[in-house]
Amino acid sequence: MKAWICLPLMVLALAGCAGKTAYRDSCGSQLDTAWRELDLAKAEGFAGTVSYSKALSLLTAAKTQQQFEAFEGCAAKAQKARFYIRESRAGR
Repeated sequence: MKAWICLPLMVLALAGCAGKTAYRDSCGSQLDTAWRELDLAKAEGFAGTVSYSKALSLLTAAKTQQQFEAFEGCAAKAQKARFYIRESRAGR
């Protein structure tokens, strides 16, 4: 009897974990690209701009969300950070 109760609960738990992987790849690739772009902006001397600071804080928040498996928010923040990095490199 316990097996019949535990089995559906285990299936539901595993299905819930599988649902969190939808944005995992996007989050990882966006973060990697954004950190590389941020390093280039720093090397080019744009590290002091407001846009650079916004991008850095967004990437830090995205990394935190990645650690807590909030992949959709992570991908969105990394994409927004890449926008601010482009703005920084453009001098805005």
